[in-house]
Amino acid sequence: MSDNEEIIQVIEALFEAGVTKDMSVLQKIHLDDSRFSSFGDLPPFELKDYQTTILLEELKFASISDYTYEIHSPKISVFGDTAVVAFNLIQNGMLVDNKAFTGKHLSMKGRATFVLVKSPTWKIAHIHISKTD
Repeated sequence: MSDNEEIIQVIEALFEAGVTKDMSVLQKIHLDDSRFSSFGDLPPFELKDYQTTILLEELKFASISDYTYEIHSPKISVFGDTAVVAFNLIQNGMLVDNKAFTGKHLSMKGRATFVLVKSPTWKIAHIHISKTD
């Protein structure tokens, strides 16, 4: 399998966690290191570390039912053991409030940039997702 194929599989694994609700994959694909960082498309918007990112991703995916995603026009640039991936992202689902038994349809268009490092497999070292709509 080529680096590009492996890199896309890692990124898809992140969003597939939202589909399958298997959150165990999140710790496997992120670089568990003090150099990890992320910016997300939902609050809080400040720069986050590894632990905070994992927690917020778990909360996000657990609270969205019928989650779907689409990755469009990915551009992968590999520089040795580092890769930069930029793409357009569409996320849909139902944001569920279990206490109030209500739901709100969620549809977000955005842009994403991921930085991955090969250590020894490809791991996400930085995420930046921003809404465009």
